Amino acid sequence: MTSLEQHAIKRQLLDDLNALEKEIKELQNLTKPITPECALGTLGRFELMNDQVIYEKTLKEALLRQTKLKYALSKIENEDFGLCVECDEPISFDRLLLLPESTHCMQCLKR
Repeated sequence: MTSLEQHAIKRQLLDDLNALEKEIKELQNLTKPITPECALGTLGRFELMNDQVIYEKTLKEALLRQTKLKYALSKIENEDFGLCVECDEPISFDRLLLLPESTHCMQCLKR
């Protein structure tokens, strides 16, 4: 991986982390407990509670991705960054730009 590619991936990692932090804050607000007076009726309250379950799952996934992105950022300077953990072949630059936390090449993912 060239230093220019590494810099582009690092910039993408930082951009993704910043966007994810904003999303996490919003999701944390949406997952706060629902008070009885928040809804007009029982059905409305149940709908809000159902939405909250979805927001909680989304929050959990966002927190997991945040952890992966932070880990990738801490490893970006290593010479083995961008290599597949299965086959040791380089992960495509386009894939790393799209998902900078990727640890597997497409060939190994297909298996």
